[in-house]
Amino acid sequence: MPDVMFTGPEGRLEGRYHQSKEEHAPIALILHPHPQYGGTMNHKVVFSLFHVFVNRGFSVLRFNTRGVGRSQGRFDNGMGELSDAAAALDWLQSMNADAKSCWIAGYSFGAWIGMQLLMRRPEIDCFVSVSPPANSYDFAFLAPCPSSGLIVGESLVGVLMAGIIGAAGTEAPLAIAGAGFEHTASFLGLAVFVLVAILFWRRVMKLA
Repeated sequence: MPDVMFTGPEGRLEGRYHQSKEEHAPIALILHPHPQYGGTMNHKVVFSLFHVFVNRGFSVLRFNTRGVGRSQGRFDNGMGELSDAAAALDWLQSMNADAKSCWIAGYSFGAWIGMQLLMRRPEIDCFVSVSPPANSYDFAFLAPCPSSGLIVGESLVGVLMAGIIGAAGTEAPLAIAGAGFEHTASFLGLAVFVLVAILFWRRVMKLA
């Protein structure tokens, strides 16, 4: 899968991109954890998420936000990183103009950035949020959440299927799970959770 460089708000951004061979393949953008605590696009959870989507036939992009790796710029406490994510999604969409759906996935800090991007980009159909840092960042902006998705928490609490009301008054199914991903990454467990989310979303779309 090729290294790519694309234009961001503060200069060039570095990424890894996989182009699906399937026609009208769905797309997924993967966001890494906090860059000031070692978060990069090569983090093991980000890497695992990337390959789960690749193996499901998606065109997938993971990238380094400003100041990480070969990406230009400096850390901007979330606002700049959100702009970087928006630029990454623009690039991914430009490469896949006929994609049948759009997903976003993030780990920890990346989950917080991803959920903010979700609220700003109505074309995002579904999300995967792994260990969102609710104790460190405010997620009140998600009331209500407009899209279906999967939240993977920190402790083993089972799986809960729920309905939440979207901005347009439609029901947006949400899966909440706990799997202990805060400090370790289980590829198999993460793959199962993401696969469940994908299959669940496709089932909902067929019933709509």
